[in-house]
Amino acid sequence: MAKKYISKADAAKKLKVSERVIQEMIATNVFESKLVGKNLKIDEDSLHEWLENLNETEEKMLALKRVICHFEEYMRPENIFLDFKAENKYDAIRILSEKAKDLKLVRDARWLYEVVVAREELISTAIGNGVALLHPRHLHPSKIKSPSILFGRSAEPVDFDAPDNKPVNIFFMLLLHNDKQHLFSLSYISKLIMNSENLEKFCKADTALEIHTALTAIQEQLPK
Repeated sequence: MAKKYISKADAAKKLKVSERVIQEMIATNVFESKLVGKNLKIDEDSLHEWLENLNETEEKMLALKRVICHFEEYMRPENIFLDFKAENKYDAIRILSEKAKDLKLVRDARWLYEVVVAREELISTAIGNGVALLHPRHLHPSKIKSPSILFGRSAEPVDFDAPDNKPVNIFFMLLLHNDKQHLFSLSYISKLIMNSENLEKFCKADTALEIHTALTAIQEQLPK
């Protein structure tokens, strides 16, 4: 029987990962591939054989890659803004609200500012160690065009009524459509920032790409 070859996009759908992950797996000869015309394609049987013979460690790594790919759907490199100047917490919220509008994630920056401030006035979203997880009090899928997360870093930390009384300069703004997305993202970010090495990278990275890599790298997710 002739071998059936599938595209990287189809392989990504089967494994529930990104095409970037598939490309990495091809580069390390995880499964058989060949050029069909101008496109590199994957032997479907070899993919199924690999999937059926995963050991426990490989299963855990695949599950972790799926989690990271899911987070990348919300956190894209263009959503990262470094070293903006904010005078206070409200100024930081305003700046990130305007960034969300510039990215066409929301139509109205003023609306976003007001709903995030309303949530902030109930209780601070600062969680300690210089980090705040900004979000509206209620989910607004009709107002937010695409589920997204923004990362912001202010040039100077600002007071944010944090539980540890430390000022904040790392901001995540969660703009999501439902509770499942919101809880998943909170859990993902919380695990990352529990590691002091990750926090140091977020504070010292020079480029948005460095930040994005730190947010989505396998090694940052593994237990220390």
